[in-house]
Amino acid sequence: MAEIRDVLIAGAGAVGSALAATIEERLPGTVSILAGAGRAERFRAEGFLVNGRRRDFRLADPARPAERDLVLVAVKAHQLPAAVEELRSQVGPSTLILSLLNGITSEDILAAAFGREKVPYAMILGIDAIREGNATSYSSGGAIHFGEARNPPGAWSEQVSRIASFLGRAGVRHVVPEDMIRSLWYKFMINVGVNQASAVLRATYASFQSLPEAQRVMEAAMREVVALSAALGTGLVPADIEAWYATLAGLGPESKTSMLQDVEAGRKTEVEAFAGTVVELGARAGVPTPVNELLLDMILAIEKGYPGRSA
Repeated sequence: MAEIRDVLIAGAGAVGSALAATIEERLPGTVSILAGAGRAERFRAEGFLVNGRRRDFRLADPARPAERDLVLVAVKAHQLPAAVEELRSQVGPSTLILSLLNGITSEDILAAAFGREKVPYAMILGIDAIREGNATSYSSGGAIHFGEARNPPGAWSEQVSRIASFLGRAGVRHVVPEDMIRSLWYKFMINVGVNQASAVLRATYASFQSLPEAQRVMEAAMREVVALSAALGTGLVPADIEAWYATLAGLGPESKTSMLQDVEAGRKTEVEAFAGTVVELGARAGVPTPVNELLLDMILAIEKGYPGRSA
């Protein structure tokens, strides 16, 4: 089993830069950040400030072909098509790809571009990183959950075993669930609930840790995902909503979801990947999704109301 030694990160935001710093701390010289000409100039000038320490990661030019052992994709959902094109020069016969995007559709997009065998399912759960300018700060680094659709104990695929071995050496917390599809939907449920509720309420994690009113908004969106999961057979049950609170309690109270950070910065959100997907799948499956229909309209209205943007 070939050892992973060369890792490329596509997406140098909060998640990407936090992971790069963690890996470089344990395995110096292992990580590169995908950066075209414009981004490369900025990254060289500014560096990456992670929890107060400047990091100058190696940069990978997509115009220069190179076969990577592992690619970690940490862009936003609407940035994925452009990232796929840049990654074509970096993916070879032995390259493995983990998508850390929110939502439940990115693996299919990457598999269509590079091959299903290269793209195990993945997500990152429990990270509370915030990025402002070139500075990333976090109190919880979370854990990468990944694997094939099914991962029987003691019978992981070679691809999953290779990645698990690397993440262990790199000091990155990781979990290989037996039922990865269920785990992916669990994270989707969380994003649909807390990310979208935080965006409309302008609320940090503290509100969802302590305010019943904020919790009810979050849970209303989550319940539609649970109902949709039941219809599609992906394994979620109502108790999964309550289970989320254990993870929520460990997040920094003043930390913010990625969607709240986007709204505050006037950036495009991932609402289409969250409420948009729920509404679309609900229509196909005959599952009512009125809460997510409302959240979709509210967040799209927020985007259209950004300063300097005409309706």
